[in-house]
Amino acid sequence: QVQLVESGGGLVQAGGSLRLSCAASGRTFSNYFMGWFRQAPGKEREFVAAIRWSSAYTWYADSVKGRFTISRDNAKNTVYLQMNSLKPEDTAVYYCAAIDEMARLYDSRAYRYWGQGTQVTVSS
Repeated sequence: QVQLVESGGGLVQAGGSLRLSCAASGRTFSNYFMGWFRQAPGKEREFVAAIRWSSAYTWYADSVKGRFTISRDNAKNTVYLQMNSLKPEDTAVYYCAAIDEMARLYDSRAYRYWGQGTQVTVSS
């Protein structure tokens, strides 16, 4: 059974940092791309960042470029999202997801596996 389990969310002041983790299990993800999405109340789920598991090549949304860093640890089968210089508009539920095709990396509907989400709240 495939599982993606996020952790690391919480409440932080603007300008602060958080690191989210996504522990993956249940299958081999070496041919997959791992993505982070977020969804704020009343808004659609949006792409944040993605990483190719095999090469560690990364992609970012313009809104987080230079502030967020996605990485992965092969030994721990875990993907991370380091979030620095957080802003109130980063407040959302953050989801980890997995997809096996690069062409639809930015499309949440194309992702096959999802975690349960972790809440990130940034106070002003």
